[in-house]
Amino acid sequence: MLTAKNLSKSYKNIKALSNLNLTIPKGELYGMLGPNGAGKTTTISILSSLLKPDSGEIMYNGKSLYQNLSECKKLIGVVPQEIALYEDLTAKENLNFWGTMYGIKGKKLKQKSDELLNFLGLTERKNHKIKTYSGGMKRRINIAAALLHEPEIVFMDEPTVGIDPQSRNLIFEVIEELHSRGLTMIYTTHYMEEAERLCDRIGIIDEGKLIAEGNLDQLKKASSVKEEIHLKFSTNKESNLSGIQNKYKSQLQLHKNTMLFSTSQANADLPELIQSCVKSNILLDKIDIRSLSLESIFLELTGKSLRD
Repeated sequence: MLTAKNLSKSYKNIKALSNLNLTIPKGELYGMLGPNGAGKTTTISILSSLLKPDSGEIMYNGKSLYQNLSECKKLIGVVPQEIALYEDLTAKENLNFWGTMYGIKGKKLKQKSDELLNFLGLTERKNHKIKTYSGGMKRRINIAAALLHEPEIVFMDEPTVGIDPQSRNLIFEVIEELHSRGLTMIYTTHYMEEAERLCDRIGIIDEGKLIAEGNLDQLKKASSVKEEIHLKFSTNKESNLSGIQNKYKSQLQLHKNTMLFSTSQANADLPELIQSCVKSNILLDKIDIRSLSLESIFLELTGKSLRD
C-alpha cells in the first residue's frame, strides 16, 4: 500500500527526519510512537503530501506520490492533530463543505454525511454549531471529515488528545471497526495503552529516525529489558536462601525480604521458581509479576518519557 524510502527533512539547522524508511501493507493499523519533536507529525505531513521532503521517495500502490499527485491524494484521508473545523458552522455544514472540497455532491454527499454522523454517534447533534461541541465531539467530526471521500489510507495524528474517557472509548471502537473493514491506518499517539490496544505494528521514532519496529511481541523479544517476578518471603535464614541464589545467580536479586527474578518469560519460569522456594523451605507471602510493557521498551530505547 505505502512505501517510503530514505525520507529526510530539515528546518534550518534542525534535522526533523533522517533517512526514514517505512513499508505499510494494505489493511494494517500502524502505530507511530515518539517523544515530542521526534518527527511523527513531520512524517505524517510528508506521507500525506502536505509537506515535501528534502529527499526520499513515497509510493502508493506502486506509484510515485509526486508523479501521480492527484491520483494518490484521492487515496489519502488525514485526521490532523489540530481540529480542522469551522466553529460557526454545524456538523452537517462542515461535512458538506469538506465533501464539496473532495468533489462529492448532491445525494451521495448527503448519504455519506448521514452515514458518518450515525457511525460517529452524532446524528442528534448534526444541526448544532461546532462551537457548542465538547472536545471529544469535535474530534469525532474531524474523523468523519477525513472519511467522507472513502480513502484507502487514513493518517490519524493523536486523535484522542484532550478528550473525555467516553469519547476516547468511542473513538477506539470506531478505529477498531474501520480496521476490521480493511482500512489502512497510520496512528500517532502519546498513550502507550492506545498503541498496545489498537496497532498491528508499532514504530518508535526518535530524533527523526526509526529506531525500532515490530508488533508488541517482537519489540519485547528485541528488548534488553526483562520481566520481573517479585517474591516476598518470611524466612531470614541465609541457609534457606543460598541454594536458590546459587541456582539462579545473576537472574536473582535479594532486597531485604523480597526476591527479584529477571526473565524474558515470567509465566513460564514462575512454577519452577515456586518449586525451588518450596524445596528451600522459603515461605512465600506474595508473588507479583511485573510484565514487560511498551512503555519500558520505549524508555529503554529513547531514555525519555513521552511527555518530554
